Amino acid sequence: MKVKNRINSEVFKLLHEGTVIPAHPLALDSTRRLDERRQRALTRYYMDAGAGGIAVGVHTTQFKIRDKGVDLFEIVLRLASEEVERADLKRPFIRVAGICGPTEQAIEEARLAVELGYDLGLLSPGGLGDWSEGEIIDRTVKVAEIIPVFGFYLQPAVGGRKLSYQFWKDFARIPGVMAVKIAPFNRYQTLDVVRAVCASPRRDEIALYTGNDDNILGDLLTTYRVMVDGELVEKRIVGGLLGHWAVWTRRVVEIMDTIKGLRAVSNPADRDSRIEKLLALGTEVTDANAAFFDATNDFRGCIPGIHEVLRRQGLLEGCYCINPNETLSPGQREEIDRVYRDYPHLNDDEFVKENLKRWLSL
Repeated sequence: MKVKNRINSEVFKLLHEGTVIPAHPLALDSTRRLDERRQRALTRYYMDAGAGGIAVGVHTTQFKIRDKGVDLFEIVLRLASEEVERADLKRPFIRVAGICGPTEQAIEEARLAVELGYDLGLLSPGGLGDWSEGEIIDRTVKVAEIIPVFGFYLQPAVGGRKLSYQFWKDFARIPGVMAVKIAPFNRYQTLDVVRAVCASPRRDEIALYTGNDDNILGDLLTTYRVMVDGELVEKRIVGGLLGHWAVWTRRVVEIMDTIKGLRAVSNPADRDSRIEKLLALGTEVTDANAAFFDATNDFRGCIPGIHEVLRRQGLLEGCYCINPNETLSPGQREEIDRVYRDYPHLNDDEFVKENLKRWLSL
């Protein structure tokens, strides 16, 4: 099979300009079987909302889709890719496939992603806690020979591990690495990745994306300045690949457009005023994320929280996860009520209401 270890110029340009990439949820019915109509409707929602891509087969899609007896990994990747092809968007749209597991499994998943038309593979370190950093680098090299790699610094609370600055320096030198999702929920570890990429001769080939749900707008509004061998190097986190962005996506796209538009503002006072307002908005986004992701309970309800918002909008039938024990935490529904009440300007309920019937009927 022909591998896809390069991305086309339009996708590369969009990836580096920065865009909104929602992590795609899994639509299940009350019997916990795939609801294909709603699964397709979610993809249509993200495209019509103006997202620049989707990530499928990732944590938000539920890692258990790979389990024997569930066997939904190929199906959900295929459904999303089919909808993108059918939409004929006339604009670049980045398809990211989640890739997990030991090297042999990761290679198999990468090959499937290429076959289904995906542009990059988001390579998760989850479940590899007993691996050395060198072994993870070797795994990355092998996957990058098949599909361009979207690196992933996953927070320990949901299965990740702490990785050293040296690891990220080695990682950034791998020719097939095209982006990194930085999601340790930790400022020090975020800086490790930024510094390591800046120190790489490939720094202009690697796009940085936030997955730090506790600091989304802060990440996107910061210019990172790093000294590399006496030279000042500047780097931005240009976009986001986030489970949080699986909800209220239309509003997210509008905020992202505003952030990107700041680059063209020449008046420093005007620019500073706009940044100050966006940083204030960022605290509201973080508060909403705390409710959706169940931060109070160590993120146990993060996927059901996303589902609850989509259920309220009519995009999902219910908050159904593959694991029946994965449910909203006590008090989480009330917290979602609160952020809906306190931040009505963040939701896109009207946009969904106007289009829901069409998304569900195509």
